[in-house]
Amino acid sequence: MTPRPCRSVLFVPASNARAVEKARGLDCDVAVLDLEDAVAPSAKVEAREAACAAVREGGFGPRLAVRINALETEWGKDDARALAEAGADCIIIPKVENADQLKAAAGVMGRDCALWAMIETPRALFNLQGISGCEAPLEALMPGVNDLADALGATLGEDREPLKSWLAMIVAASRVSSLLAIDGVYNTLDNLDGFATECAQGAAFGFDGKSLIHPSQIGPANAAFSPDAAAVAHARKVVEAFAAPGAETLGVVRVDDRMVERLHLAAARRLLARHQALTGARNGE
Repeated sequence: MTPRPCRSVLFVPASNARAVEKARGLDCDVAVLDLEDAVAPSAKVEAREAACAAVREGGFGPRLAVRINALETEWGKDDARALAEAGADCIIIPKVENADQLKAAAGVMGRDCALWAMIETPRALFNLQGISGCEAPLEALMPGVNDLADALGATLGEDREPLKSWLAMIVAASRVSSLLAIDGVYNTLDNLDGFATECAQGAAFGFDGKSLIHPSQIGPANAAFSPDAAAVAHARKVVEAFAAPGAETLGVVRVDDRMVERLHLAAARRLLARHQALTGARNGE
C-alpha cells in the first residue's frame, strides 16, 4: 500500500486558536497541533484541551496529527491519554531514544494510533535500528535538527554538513522498516530560496517530506517532494519497456539512450504509485 502523502508537515501551536482554524483549510499534507516547543509551560494544560477539542471537532483538510510533550515530562502521559480519548489517529512523540518509549506511549494511549518518532539526541542515533523496528504502531521517523545539532555541539550552516551522515542514517532506518522519513525544519522564514535548496537536499537524501514552521513553506515543499513531469514520463517509459512483448523475462532493456535494469523498474513503479497518490489519478494518468 502506498502511504498517504506527507510532503508538507506544518507545525501549528495548539494554543493559537486562530492558527489552528486557519490550518483547517491549508494545502499542507499534514497539520500538526504542537503541545511541545511552541507552548509555554504555563499554557500546556490549556493547549492540550484546545488540541483535544480540535481533534473532536475535525474539519481539517490536511491529515491531523498532534505533537505531545515527552512522556518523561509532567505533561506527556496526560497528553497521550487525553488525545486517545479525543480520537486522535496520529501522535508525534518527541525525544524518542529507544523502542521502550514508543511501547510505553502506545500503552498509555490504549488504542490503535499511528506514532511518529522524533530523533533528537545522540543516544537516539545509536538506537535507530531498535526504534525503527519497534513493535509499536510506528509510521515515521523525523529528525529534530535543532535539538540534534545542539546535543551534538554542531554548528548548522546552509548545507547542514555536520548532520548529513545522520540524516542519511535516519532515512536508511526508515526504509528498513518501511516507515516514512520526514525531514526537519528550516528556521529562516524570509529565505524561500534557501528553504527550496534545503527541500531539494532532503528529497535527494530520500526523505518523503519536510517539517514546516510557516504556511509560506507549504508550496515549495509540496513541489520539492512531488515527482516532476519528466520523472513521471521516464518512469512510464521504463514500465512500458519491460511490458513490451519479449521483454517480460529480460533483466536489462534500453530506454531512450540508457540501459535500465529491473531495479529501475521497481523504482519506476514506486514513483508512479507516489504520483498517483499525490494527484488522485487513475492508471497513472
